[in-house]
Amino acid sequence: MLYKNIEKEIYTTALYLLDGHSADLIYGPSERADIARLVDVIEPIQTQESIRNNWQLLQGIELIFSGWGMSYVDESFLAAAPNLQAIFYGAGSVRGFVTDALWDRGIIVSSAYAANAVPVAEYTIAAILFSLKHAWQYAFAAQRTGTFPPRIREPGAYGTTVGLISMGMVARAVRERLRAFDVKVVVYDPFLKVEEARKLGVELLSLEQLFREADVISLHSPWLKETENMITESHFAAMKSGASFINTARGAVVHETSMIKVLQQRPEIYAILDVTWPEPPVKGSPLYTLPNVMLTPHIAGSMGNECRRMGRYMVEELQRYLVGEPLHWQITREKATIMA
Repeated sequence: MLYKNIEKEIYTTALYLLDGHSADLIYGPSERADIARLVDVIEPIQTQESIRNNWQLLQGIELIFSGWGMSYVDESFLAAAPNLQAIFYGAGSVRGFVTDALWDRGIIVSSAYAANAVPVAEYTIAAILFSLKHAWQYAFAAQRTGTFPPRIREPGAYGTTVGLISMGMVARAVRERLRAFDVKVVVYDPFLKVEEARKLGVELLSLEQLFREADVISLHSPWLKETENMITESHFAAMKSGASFINTARGAVVHETSMIKVLQQRPEIYAILDVTWPEPPVKGSPLYTLPNVMLTPHIAGSMGNECRRMGRYMVEELQRYLVGEPLHWQITREKATIMA
């Protein structure tokens, strides 16, 4: 809901800048109406191409509402937008458009990454529960053979162990949702303090221990130089018989060739991959045909109506901005470097 004490700031001028498909997904009729009640919006919606051909449209703009398809905010862009104060980015990572020039100018950037974390956590919970029932194995085997396959021991969601790698926003949301189930949660995160782990109700393990002990392992690490190929052949080789590995983070965190090698050698373990590197996998990759791989095209994040949640977060950030309250989802230069 809108803050009732905010009156329209008639001298605050805003522009939508993102690709047309994203605009309709992220900023629905109610989001656009609420934004229009608070600031003057210049129409029509601009794209990277249209704004390059009409730099003058940025001249008096103070705020930009964006999402997927945001223009790269370099020196040329900023020179054309001398009054720009803030960018409200109705999507996740801002790394595709922020620059040192933007940070040096003191432009405020807010991202809907927290809204995007919600469906990723929901997808992960669904994948965990299906994995604990070995649902993927049964379903795929039935398709291949035309009959129900022999039963195998299913771990189930009672007294089993779920491993989370890196306790960022998504993993914390997953952990909260797991409280509804009788499972043990173990975590690998070298930056998580023992006291905080205790408050979260999780047990800290080394990465090697986690792969050995967990019935389901869910990866949530950001893609950084330090995390590239962090998950290696030895980790997959150490997995319990019948265990599952879920990746909704970034494909490059996994040494993919090594993962494929172990999956080929160990058909009883399973991989649920919503992300790969490269994305999609190269033509002919075994990931398309391995019977113990569940492959989806990066759908864990906001899809369809879920995208409106991101637009709503940006409406709420605008309200805070206009009354001088601290923004909930502001991105700093330092934070932008570690966002996936």
